[in-house]
Amino acid sequence: MKEITYSVPSDYLLEKEKILATQQEIAAQRQQELEAIREVSKIKWDKRLFDIFFSSLALICLLPLFAVIAILIKVGSKGPVFYYSYRVGTGYKIFKFWKFRSMRTDADQLLDSLKGQNQYANAVNNTTSVATSCAECDRIGNPCSPLLIDEKGTLMCENSYKEMKKQQVKPAFLKIKDDPRITKIGKFIRNTSIDELPQLYNVLTGDMSIVGNRPLPLYEAEKLTTDQFATRFNAPAGITGLWQVSKRGKGNMSEEERIALDNDYAQNHSLKRDLGILLRTIPALFQKESV
Repeated sequence: MKEITYSVPSDYLLEKEKILATQQEIAAQRQQELEAIREVSKIKWDKRLFDIFFSSLALICLLPLFAVIAILIKVGSKGPVFYYSYRVGTGYKIFKFWKFRSMRTDADQLLDSLKGQNQYANAVNNTTSVATSCAECDRIGNPCSPLLIDEKGTLMCENSYKEMKKQQVKPAFLKIKDDPRITKIGKFIRNTSIDELPQLYNVLTGDMSIVGNRPLPLYEAEKLTTDQFATRFNAPAGITGLWQVSKRGKGNMSEEERIALDNDYAQNHSLKRDLGILLRTIPALFQKESV
């Protein structure tokens, strides 16, 4: 049987090589950007010394409280005392994030069914409907661009279509008021932030700082890769921070406000400012709303 051979056009091979080279360049550039972010976001030595001293002392002093909370969690519901999830912190570093378990053991499986109650999603859903024509259309008395059709079959100009798509973007953050997954003891330790105390171990190991921007779950962090959002990851990941003492528990806080607070801290953090935030943290622990 005669063997059949196929020749591949040289132009195709050259184009494929160019595409591969471009992909490698993009990957290398992305890696350099991540390394630059991690270099910028290194914790300063004075802040690190404070973190080690504070977390070590706090862990020793709080051991009796840890024992009491552990007993209450075991008595209140089945499951482990501690819970960990993977979070994204300083310079997009991924680490194990420890907490006292305050939710049912099937909390992660129930998450998808509760996303409609997200505070940030509600802020998006409450926006006014988009007009089919923009200000430019009204000014000239005609469509300013070729008309487009949305999912409902409505004709609208390009500017209105872009505005509609902007409002349909899913929020990056997730916060559910009166979360039904929370146990009875869980509600108390969350409202008083006792559930966060195991993160002192994260501070001691260097994954976090006492004060900083909250480390985010992977599904939130993957949506925050643009320059507008990436700035927040230049700051240390913290147990408490500017967002907690400024807006925590306020259901009317927008996603933009939270990002602005995170970026503000990332650009202006210092040990002096950290001490001020720590002093404001104690009143913020006893918030009125369950979040």
